[in-house]
Amino acid sequence: MRAAVLHRHGGPPAYEDRDEPVPVDGRALVRVSAAPIVPLDLLCASGMSYFGPPALPYVPGVQGVGTVLDSAVLAEGTRVWFATTAGMAPGDGSMSQRCVVASDDLVPIEAPLGDAEVAAVGTSGVAAWMSLTWRACLRDGENVIVLGASGMVGRTAVASARALGAGRVVAVCRTDTAREGLVAAGADDVLATGDDIDPTSLTGQIREALGAPADVVIDPVFGPAATAAAAALGPGGRLVNLGGSAHDVAEFSSAVLRGRTIAILGYTNNALSAEQRADALRSVLDVVARRPNLLTSRRFPAQRCAEAWAAAGSGGSRVVLEF
Repeated sequence: MRAAVLHRHGGPPAYEDRDEPVPVDGRALVRVSAAPIVPLDLLCASGMSYFGPPALPYVPGVQGVGTVLDSAVLAEGTRVWFATTAGMAPGDGSMSQRCVVASDDLVPIEAPLGDAEVAAVGTSGVAAWMSLTWRACLRDGENVIVLGASGMVGRTAVASARALGAGRVVAVCRTDTAREGLVAAGADDVLATGDDIDPTSLTGQIREALGAPADVVIDPVFGPAATAAAAALGPGGRLVNLGGSAHDVAEFSSAVLRGRTIAILGYTNNALSAEQRADALRSVLDVVARRPNLLTSRRFPAQRCAEAWAAAGSGGSRVVLEF
């Protein structure tokens, strides 16, 4: 069997022979067709994550798509999305021709999307959907701000907000290059901030673009953008933070929070049950399937895993390995 194997923290994986995995204790064996390289993979592989440095060598990959070869709960040949704990706990992950997966981490899928497309959405789509529904409790007609909108979480949050009946949806991102795609995803307006954000100015732009107070902010970036978006929230507004890709700290006015009874809410996919994650994934895949121009990904054959790893680390659209 061949796999992308990491031998050094912070280094790229090498495509090489690996022992065949053997499912035990009711676990399943999956033939992998596509595995995305997501920020969590890069963080764990760096050895600097809060999970601690993973034992080497190991196969990274916290999620993937494939078909069941052996399972106590699903028929052979069932198409599945799956999650692993690679890099967070001992064991190999999805960047391999075959992968052993816990039965609870298998999600049968029937979405009319290719395997690489499903892999590109994955847990990013889950986070977007659950941030809107579970944490923000988005109601029909409410106005939504999506920060970091050019990323996969942001794009799927824009499309999901539209599918869930939001009023106006304003997408905020660093550059204007994603405008066309975000409008196709369902954004009413797209604001480009540039590299240096003036929170007061951005708050004014958001208010003008919405034409009314915001009700919900989906925030994977934090920092000055979150400060600006929170100030644009109206009474009872909710900001859901699910990442700090720009900054780890943001400033909020106590007077604004108290005066408008605003809620600042945290989100992590790790808090979901297996059932919640499966339902959210199916829901967001349906949303994506109805907007064919939503996805942007870069696909690499698995043997070019080192090149793909470098591409993922440089940012841009989601990188997917195909097996």
